[in-house]
This record gives sequence, C-alpha cells and structure tokens, in this order.
Amino acid sequence: MTWITRYYEKNFEDLLKKPKVLVIHGPRQVGKSSLVKRMLQNKKQIFLGDGDDLNLREILESMSLTRIKGAFKGYEIVFIDEAQQIEKIGSALKLMADHIPDLQIIASGSSSFDLSNKIGEPLVGRQIVAMLYPVSILELSKNSGGMHVLQELENLMVFGGYPEVMVAESNEAKVDTLVHLRNALLLKDILELENIRNSSKLMDLLRLLAFQIGMEVSLNELSNQLQIAKQTVERYIDLLEKVFIIKKVQAFSSNLRKEISKSHRYYFIDNGIRNAVINNFNPLKFRNDVGMLWENLMYSERLKTREYHKIYANNYFWRTYDQKEVDLVEEREGKLFGYEFKWQGKKTRAPKLWLDTYPNASYQVIDQNNFLEFLT
Repeated sequence: MTWITRYYEKNFEDLLKKPKVLVIHGPRQVGKSSLVKRMLQNKKQIFLGDGDDLNLREILESMSLTRIKGAFKGYEIVFIDEAQQIEKIGSALKLMADHIPDLQIIASGSSSFDLSNKIGEPLVGRQIVAMLYPVSILELSKNSGGMHVLQELENLMVFGGYPEVMVAESNEAKVDTLVHLRNALLLKDILELENIRNSSKLMDLLRLLAFQIGMEVSLNELSNQLQIAKQTVERYIDLLEKVFIIKKVQAFSSNLRKEISKSHRYYFIDNGIRNAVINNFNPLKFRNDVGMLWENLMYSERLKTREYHKIYANNYFWRTYDQKEVDLVEEREGKLFGYEFKWQGKKTRAPKLWLDTYPNASYQVIDQNNFLEFLT
C-alpha cells in the first residue's frame, strides 16, 4: 500500500526517551502500528506483540517480575499493539520500565477510556503520550505542498483522511473501505468492551448527530427521538467520544443573559466516517450540507494541527439567543481566539456583542482562501 508520511516520523527518535514509555493512541485504522513498525524496521532486537496474544497476556498479567524480565531479556525495544486488551497493562509496563532500564517500550491502543484507565495512573511521570489521527492537511501539505491539498480538498470533505481510504484507487473503493470501517471496526470497542447490545440505537444516535454538525444538540430531544433514557444517550455520547468517533464542544459564556451557556455541539473526527454514517458520498455540487462538511473538516483538522504542534487550548463555541455566533473559540495563552468557518468566504463581521463582551478577543473567518495558513 502507498505510504503517506506521518508527522511523527521526523521526531520519532525523540519520542523514544528511556525510561519513558511511549504511548500512541487514536482511532482504529489510522496507522498506529504501521507507523511504529516502519520506524523500527532498521532496529535490531525488537519484540512486536499484540494485546490479543494469549502468551503475552499471561506473562504480563502475572505481574511476576521474574517472568517479565526473563521474557524480555535481550530486547532493545518492545512494542505492544492494542495494549488495552491486557489487564493491568500499566502496572506491567511500570515494572518493565523500572526494572529493565535499557528497554525502550512502546504501547498503542484505540480505546481511550480503556487505555487511559489501565496505563495512565501507574505510569505517571514515566510515559510520553502521542495522539495519531487520520491523515491531516498539515501532513499532506508537508508531504506534497499546498497545491496538492487544494486539489484534494473535495475528497477530504467527502471521503476524509483515513490512510486506506486516501490511497484507494477509485471512489467506489473509498466508499467500500469507509463502509467497512463503519460496520466492522469503529464501534468494536463500544459493542465488545462495554457490552452494549443495541447497536441500532447507537447508529441512530450517530445519524442524528451527523445531521446537526455546527448546531446545538439537546439531549432531551435525542432521548425522545431515540426513545431511550437521557442517561443512556449521555453514556453513548461519552463512549463515542472515547473511541475517537466524535468530539463534544461546550458553549463559552461569561454568564451574560444573552449568551447560551449550557448546550453542546458535536463534530466527527473524520468527514468520511460522518458521511458513511448517513450513506452520502455525493460530490459537493450535488449536496446541501457543504457548509456542515466544511465546518466539520476545519474543526477536526484544527484539533490535529494543535496536537502535532503542541498548541494547548480549551475548545468552545459561542452563540447568543439571537443567533450571533463564533464557531470555534480557543482559550489559550490567556486570550480568546474566535474563528468562524465559511465555505463560500462571504465577508462576515465579528458579532458586536462578542467584541463588546471580550474586547481583547480576536475574530477571524476561515474560508477556502486562508485555511491552509490556519492549519499549517
């Protein structure tokens, strides 16, 4: 398969810092294991393991220092994929990091709620965490230049950035791959690990969210439409976020009476998955949701850019009851940065209440003319 150079390739050696454990997490099928194996292909004395391996699980779950040291003696690097499948994996990795000091350890996983719970606390101060997303505009620009991104923009809006989708030779193959991802992989963690039996309600929930990109979503309305309890809707949304399918954004407010303060918006991590959920892969000229696609793409791509460039910020949106809004508010460096996402690039002034309430805040419209600068 054609390889798309990923952002972490340039500084992968810096991520491998003994006695730290490198933890790579992110959605399924974004290339975590492929990236690690590619970076290690010229290394010697490597162990490549998988959390589904019964022998590996038995050794690590035994918490026997003697067995663990014996199993990994002589290796320079140990890579464990889908590490969340192993009980007490964090404690086992801590034993390895503490008692086999010459060993470099890499663990990857696609389930943040499981991987974080099992690795996070035991490895406090011992881990370096890297998040890998579907292929980003930042990466494409670095690989092939901005013109290539512009040429691929419609494909990114319709089919998204999963590596296998991007290298598929035809639109039909892209659709087949996305449908497979939707059906066989993306809900696996939830349905298996969380013992959720009613997968149809989960898909119905995703469809409802897919049609409300950039809109405030009411949990009560979702509950009524799905005919399930509000608490169940909240649980499903929380799980969908933890397996990197959607991202929840809350409203920003200084508690003015005109500001909405208690609602949320939801974006998909990948446009292709969003379109697979609603089974719509039509070209942009035949769609009535281009504005939603643009807003979702800009939001998800901004997450990737900030992750890779280590730009730390809190995410919000801002809206008043009379429909004045800012799509993305980043709270960083003690300031507020407001961004409005417009596909057509119509001239839009900052809402007066936004400037009056937050006089030190910035406001910028992100359209087809300046999105590359915003993301790269």
